[in-house]
Amino acid sequence: MRAYELRRGWAKRLGGGNLKALAASAFGSATEEAGKVVTSFGACTRLTAWTDGRSLFVDTEMNTSVPDDVARSTITAFNAFLEQATGYKTKERAKRAQQSAKAGQKETA
Repeated sequence: MRAYELRRGWAKRLGGGNLKALAASAFGSATEEAGKVVTSFGACTRLTAWTDGRSLFVDTEMNTSVPDDVARSTITAFNAFLEQATGYKTKERAKRAQQSAKAGQKETA
């Protein structure tokens, strides 16, 4: 399971079934189970996403024995979904994750 920081004010966009709609537009279809959005696409056999209003949580199960073109299309769709859901592009998400990790290291030192 991975947590992604949401852009300020972005949590409002994910409420009321909008997260399900974003997943459906990125992956083709999505269902809702116990308040979490569930879908699958390409190499991703199961993707579960939910939010607490401050972060987006994503749990994935992957099939590693798929052809390269399927893997590429899965990564592209996954990054598009994350960009629409979090409000941050791939490089911005990576930078924020690095800053968060550095802050965590300073707290434990």
